[in-house]
Amino acid sequence: MKLSNDLKKYYEDGRRKLLKIIANDDYTLDLYYDDSIRKYDMSNELYGVFEILKNINKFKEVFIDEDGNIAWEKDSKIDSNIVWNNKIDICSDSAYLNSKKIK
Repeated sequence: MKLSNDLKKYYEDGRRKLLKIIANDDYTLDLYYDDSIRKYDMSNELYGVFEILKNINKFKEVFIDEDGNIAWEKDSKIDSNIVWNNKIDICSDSAYLNSKKIK
């Protein structure tokens, strides 16, 4: 399997650690990694499994899960560690590669 140059460079430099997330009213996420702050735009991704996030209050319930990924619980009253399909998530590596550096 051939890796893109961006992906190859990302893994050669070492995976980045996601430290903090801020959800914005325009359906973007400010992602604070150990090397930069990046903006990830989800406004065109709110369909399918992510459709529930069209509710801005639900979108703002974003958190970093135990694996270091960007996550939301569909129902905040259910423990996603017990009911695995309650959680939707985005790989932090993928978000890094598909976001724009802002600082």
